[in-house]
Amino acid sequence: MSDQHQLERIAAEIKTCTKCPLYKTRKNAVPGEGPINALLMFIGEAPGAKEDELGRPFVGRSGEILVELLESICLTREEVFITSILKSRPPKNRTPSYSEIAACLPYLESQMAVIRPKIVVLLGGVAISSIIGPWPVKEAHGKFYEGGDFTFFMTYHPAAALRFPRIKEVMQADFQVLRN
Repeated sequence: MSDQHQLERIAAEIKTCTKCPLYKTRKNAVPGEGPINALLMFIGEAPGAKEDELGRPFVGRSGEILVELLESICLTREEVFITSILKSRPPKNRTPSYSEIAACLPYLESQMAVIRPKIVVLLGGVAISSIIGPWPVKEAHGKFYEGGDFTFFMTYHPAAALRFPRIKEVMQADFQVLRN
């Protein structure tokens, strides 16, 4: 089976997943999107309202900031793979529960194994703690971490930049580190 076919199979499984109660409240599951040969994979927390509506990751206001940050390092959205820890929206954008994360992680791990990105960028505390373990974003941001078969880079979630303009400056600096 080709890598592309495997990725499509994973996406199809995600779209029909009933492993946690979130399937009851979602409009669309959000598997993620991007090229099979992406060198960078970006992982956020969970889909928001716009993502749930459209079935695509980072298409709301956080997505606009992510695109701006990508462009600042001469990349486009189409060149990277973008997804989240959770594939379904938690009601009212609440923080994902441990059981929801545990239900979705196998999908994410399968996507990572198929895409084999050079660097996996973890956006925010939920992504960092779900993949690496507890590590406050304020300490982890701008750093690389070697774990298993992957190199991880950590920064804030773009939603934090919406709430705190100073965080956007920190993220811009982090993305320059990533570029280098």
